[in-house]
Formats: sequence, C-alpha cells, structure tokens
Amino acid sequence: MTFIRRNAILALALGSLWGVGALAQTYPTRPIKLLVGFAAGGPLDVYTRILAQDLSGILGQTVLVENRSGASGQIATDAVAQAEPDGYTLLSTASTFIVNPILTKKTKPNPLKDFVAVSHTAVLPTVLVVSSDAPVNSVQELVKSGRSTPLSYSSAGNGGPAHLAGALLSHNTGVEMTHIPFRGAAPAISEIMAGRISFTFYTMSGLKEMVAAKRVKPLAVTAVARHADFPSVPTMAEAGFPGFEHVGAWFGIVAPVGTPPAIVAKLNAAIDRSLAKPEVRERLVSMGMVPVGGPSLAFKTFMEQDSARWTALIKAADIKAD
Repeated sequence: MTFIRRNAILALALGSLWGVGALAQTYPTRPIKLLVGFAAGGPLDVYTRILAQDLSGILGQTVLVENRSGASGQIATDAVAQAEPDGYTLLSTASTFIVNPILTKKTKPNPLKDFVAVSHTAVLPTVLVVSSDAPVNSVQELVKSGRSTPLSYSSAGNGGPAHLAGALLSHNTGVEMTHIPFRGAAPAISEIMAGRISFTFYTMSGLKEMVAAKRVKPLAVTAVARHADFPSVPTMAEAGFPGFEHVGAWFGIVAPVGTPPAIVAKLNAAIDRSLAKPEVRERLVSMGMVPVGGPSLAFKTFMEQDSARWTALIKAADIKAD
C-alpha cells in the first residue's frame, strides 16, 4: 500500500470518527420518540413517562412517549427495528422483548442482533403469593403440599413473568403444577384471593395494599435482595429456591442497530443521571420498582443471559405461546 493511499484511508477514518463525535456533541437537535408496545396506564407506560419527562430537561429536547400496543409489544418493537439508527426513535421495553421471540419462534427482528442496548433502567420483582387463608406459610410448605395435593398457578397470560416463574418452580422441584392463564393480572390475583388457585407470582405494583388488607399472603420475592415493601419476606433463594433472582419484569431502553456509539453513550449517561435523582427514584420505588442504570454493555450482557435462561426453560418445560 502506498504512503499516499495509507494517508487517504487514515484521513477518511479520522473524518468519519470526527463526524460521529460532532453528531454526538450536537445531539439531540429535535424531539426524541420513545415507543412503548403496551397501552397507557400500565407499569411500563407509567415508568416510561416519568423517565421521559425528566430526560426532556436533561437532553434539552422533548422526549415524546408514543404507545403502539398490540401483539405483546411486537408492533412497537418492529417499528423501532425499522427506524433510522439516529437516536431519535427508541424503544422502552420489558422482559417480553426477549421472551416473545423465543416463545413464538419469531426470527425477525432479533432482540440481540437488531438492537443496541442503551440502559437497563429498572426491575419490578414479583412475589409468590397465596390466599390469606392458605394453610401454608413458606415456599417449602407449598411445594411439599404439591407432592400430595394438585397445585395450580395463575398468570396474566402465557409467556409473562408469572407464567415463567411458575414453570421454573415446577421444573426445578419436579412437582406438577397446572398453569391457568387469564387475560390480565386482575382476574389472576382474584382467583388467588378466592382460594380457587394455589398461588401466583404477582408484581409489586399494588400488592402492598392487598397484603395489608389480608387478601393475599406473600411467601417469597423473586429478586437478588429483599424488597423494601416486604422486609420480612425472604427472597426465593433465602427460601431455599435459588435461580429466581431475575424472574420478575425488567425494563430497559434499546435503539436500532447501527445507532452511533457516541449517541448511545450520551443517552446512557442522561438516563443514569435521571435515575440518580431522588425525586425520580422515589416515584419508581412507589410503584414497587428498583432503579438499576449502569453501562450499556452490562445491559447487553444481561439480555444475552436472559435469552439463554428462558430459551433453556421454554425448551425443557415445552412452554407454548398459546
């Protein structure tokens, strides 16, 4: 390679890097769209609006939340995958982002290849609950009862956190547990209160009030550590059932593949700054969430591990989408 050609290639490379750097310095210059794949009012939507409002001030541009519900979040996911990778169309997503393609065997878009991880923003642990009148007071007692009496568990639908958590408990203990899906969390928890279904894994949202009213009884939390709402309730690991640390819902922000790293870094820093604010953290904690944050690479690794975890369980337990 001649000296002139080498210099020309070097100049092009440096020019490209300078262009990306300059773009990141000026970004954003117009409003950012943050798509949500579920209807307004749910935990994902509410948390996204809290974050978007604060990010608007940090980034100096309006961050608009746009709901494109349907197909368990897939409509919004597809739209962001096809968007320009310029940092102006992002996806606020949850654990279904990883699980849906595994359940449905959908190959496009691929959550690990067609998107760039921006930030792992929060987790929403679930709690294994039974009826307040149930004759069990621990997960060990519940599982033991299932060796002589049939156990059933409810969920808000196939493939959700409650379904996968119940399937994991059944698979890990070798105790048969019948899954009964419902169209939403309300009927799923109502059947627990009535004592017609053995147990469920319910999210933290609104659960504190149900426990205080003695309508359900919490046995264990699916989290790394105990939750502030239920300090006396053990984690699943403490109850003798490890492997449930990441079973609850998680939330995060992703961008289309090809989004410049400098823009991803700027977004990640802005989200970390937002999640560090006491007023933002307090609002998320009041919803039962645990703020996370941290490097984009850590979120990428987490999603890869999540995909491997659920791929193995869905195959071993022969879980179907419908």
